[in-house]
Amino acid sequence: MDDTPATTDYAAPLGRRERNKLKVRSRLYDSALKLFTEKGYEQTSVDEIAEAADVARGTFFNHFQRKEDLISAWGEQRRARLRDGLSASGIEQQDSLRAALERCMRILAAINEEERDVTRSMLMAWVKAGRPMQEAPYAGEIFAEVVDAALERGELPADINAYRVGCLLRDIYLGTLYRWSQAEERDAHLELSTELHAACGIILDGILPAGRAEPAAVPC
Repeated sequence: MDDTPATTDYAAPLGRRERNKLKVRSRLYDSALKLFTEKGYEQTSVDEIAEAADVARGTFFNHFQRKEDLISAWGEQRRARLRDGLSASGIEQQDSLRAALERCMRILAAINEEERDVTRSMLMAWVKAGRPMQEAPYAGEIFAEVVDAALERGELPADINAYRVGCLLRDIYLGTLYRWSQAEERDAHLELSTELHAACGIILDGILPAGRAEPAAVPC
């Protein structure tokens, strides 16, 4: 008989100290995003963030080593929201690739549309901080998981590289997001969900008419 102690699947509740730390960190984060949206990331100082959160300047550095860490926290929160959204929406292993990708894009659109001003401010800060070049392509990895599932179902040719497709979808998502977030009043009709849905269609269906042969390459 196995006498290994039974394990539980739930985490122990946080103590008061840990809960207070999370509350202060959350207050700093929320205050920072509000100021970034109102004034801009570069125009907001750590002192202003601490004052808005009603804590001492040193308390800020107990939670974030530098102001740029707030950009990372913003990205982590959005990835968690995407994961939670995918889990809550019930994407199943047997879902078609088209349905799964469109659901991913729909969730991403909702996250951004809920807080357009924050998205615009933080996206600019993310780019200026060089994060697109420094960070791993997290969204691409999530897309690649969806493509991998389609490969396992035999929905795609076996020679398709899921990671490349995932990165391509990420590039399309980010490009569309940049354009949407910077749209002026004349482009107010531009809807992120519509644009992302159309982009998925182009990737899945291609742009060449079905059955039409490609022209022969011209010799160099």
